[in-house]
Amino acid sequence: MSPRRSAKAAEVERAARPRATAVPPAGARRPRGRPRPKQAYHHGNLKAALLDGALALIASRGPEGLTLREVAQRAGVSHAAPYRHFKDKTALLAAVAEEGFGEMCREMAAAATAAGANPLDRFKAIGVAYVRFAVGHPAHFRIMFGPEIPDRSAFPSLATAAWAAFQMLGDAVSDCQRAGAVRAGDPLEVALPAWAIVHGLSALVIDGQAPAAGCDARSVESLAQEITTAIYQGLAAPAATARPRRKARG
Repeated sequence: MSPRRSAKAAEVERAARPRATAVPPAGARRPRGRPRPKQAYHHGNLKAALLDGALALIASRGPEGLTLREVAQRAGVSHAAPYRHFKDKTALLAAVAEEGFGEMCREMAAAATAAGANPLDRFKAIGVAYVRFAVGHPAHFRIMFGPEIPDRSAFPSLATAAWAAFQMLGDAVSDCQRAGAVRAGDPLEVALPAWAIVHGLSALVIDGQAPAAGCDARSVESLAQEITTAIYQGLAAPAATARPRRKARG
């Protein structure tokens, strides 16, 4: 083998050897310009912050003015963060509605408990609490019953929460029926006109169309009590509303 060929073979052999990787000493700083590893996203309660941001936008602009990007900005998170919980705007609105129904049920249950054991008093208290909730949570109320969620069957937990609220009114009617205060019939069918009336009053008040609109909460409360009393008079059992007959003169 010639000296020239031997030198060339040695050079090829050195190039084929694996090179040792330098290990930085402990505590050494990362060189500037090298990207840092991406840190994991963290937020104390992202879902609650997004719901609060959505409600604020609904109150100021209406549901049509809501976007996930602006909700993220209000929550102080990245534009991609909302997608960790909601696939789109409709899913976010469904969560807002579900939260509203849950709070409504809690307020109606508390009102019924405070009313005592009389079924009729509990029935009236639930109706007043319905109106009180709407006045106190207009953004929730509009999404709960608005057209922004066209297919509610796509959100089973929302459907369950909505049904629980109506079922509470139906149960109150059933209790009144057992006490002989409300006419017989399917409790849910009897409850439907009662729901329609308190819901209509709620919508009129929050839209500024009711006589009590612009008045204080006491005026709205008084109006709601008058309405629920009128509802009872319309649903009362015949024996509860019949006038005593006069005795015939002999």
